Amino acid sequence: MTNSRFAGLSLCPGHRRGSLRAMLTLTAIVWTLILQAMSPQEAVNKFVDTPRLPKGSMAVLVTELPSGKALASYNTDMPLTPASIMKSVTIASASDVMKIDHEMVTPVYIDGKVDHDGVLAGNLIIEGCGDPSVNTKKWPASEDIVAEIVDALRKEGIKEIKGNVIIDESALAGASTPPGWASGDLATYYGTGNHAFNYSDNASGKKSVHNPDAVFVRDLKTAMEKQGITLGGVRMEGGKRKVILRHKSAPVKEIMRSCMQRSDNMFAESLLRQFGKHEGLDGSTPAAASHEMEYWRQRRVPMDGVKIVDGSGLSRANKVTADFMEGVLRSKQDDVEYVSFFPLVGQEGTVRSFLSETPLDSYIAVKTGSMNGIQCYAGYKLDDDFAPTHCVVVIVNNFSCDRAYLRKAIAQMLLDIFPEP
Repeated sequence: MTNSRFAGLSLCPGHRRGSLRAMLTLTAIVWTLILQAMSPQEAVNKFVDTPRLPKGSMAVLVTELPSGKALASYNTDMPLTPASIMKSVTIASASDVMKIDHEMVTPVYIDGKVDHDGVLAGNLIIEGCGDPSVNTKKWPASEDIVAEIVDALRKEGIKEIKGNVIIDESALAGASTPPGWASGDLATYYGTGNHAFNYSDNASGKKSVHNPDAVFVRDLKTAMEKQGITLGGVRMEGGKRKVILRHKSAPVKEIMRSCMQRSDNMFAESLLRQFGKHEGLDGSTPAAASHEMEYWRQRRVPMDGVKIVDGSGLSRANKVTADFMEGVLRSKQDDVEYVSFFPLVGQEGTVRSFLSETPLDSYIAVKTGSMNGIQCYAGYKLDDDFAPTHCVVVIVNNFSCDRAYLRKAIAQMLLDIFPEP
């Protein structure tokens, strides 16, 4: 498995594994002595019988790879709300059809002639492509599109634009947010919309920015003025377009990795719409979500009870089964890049503290999903070479106990199922 997943971390995988092995040898021996030997199914049964957990709203499935043979299971065909483990489905779909080593490209045009005095008799046009990472404050970073545009204008000898800055949003149809998102989420940074042109995470602090175009134009005008470039703002009919810049994102695979590691809703919604666009659809969320269900149905993944309405899992209308999740994960078991997107327990992202300093530390890679009353995990058990040996799916809905209590019970179940890495 590639080492790219550890970009920005101080230890390489081999070093980390070696160090962990040295540090955890005694711990592993103690765990082996303490843990009562039990079968994987007995471990799941023990978890299900844990006091205060909602037996009727849980599902667990652990299968061996590559066969898909069930090692332990419970309620695997029950439709439940997945929360953010839906992102692992979205990225599985998108990575199947997109060229993930390529960048997303946002073209910038002028549509008029530039005279000898540097006056553009036309407009400046930015054509959105759905890239969610334009001027992101997170990662993966790319060049500052504002600085790039100002530099491109200077290279064209432009000192004045008579027309306007026009944002072309035609690449993606439909609303910027999926239907059914809670109104309380829409005002927050994690519930912000996804557009054909996104800018600076479409957020300001903890609040959603519903019109990122306006923020971008403000920043661009300020930067242009500092370089002595004026904007007339006159309504002008454009002529033939000329490309002056192609803003490039980081490779798509790094956008996917960031989405999975940070559980970014806006990135996930962008990737679902990109999936639809690459499949010949209009780029709207409903069309992409509907097609995604058919996509997995054609691949013979169990679809009974499954309902997909968004890419991030923020909608409670999403429904998945453990059988469905396992089917998607198993179909991607040989995709080394995809497997590497999942955070390592005890080490990365949203599972940095989960199973930390236990024998399973860095031996399970899972996407988490959490909302009020919901806690989910979906991903892989790994071997010493970071290759997947098992699929792991745990979905819990409608719990009322303390979340830390539930997480501890899930961690104990996994330690019981896999007493040795």
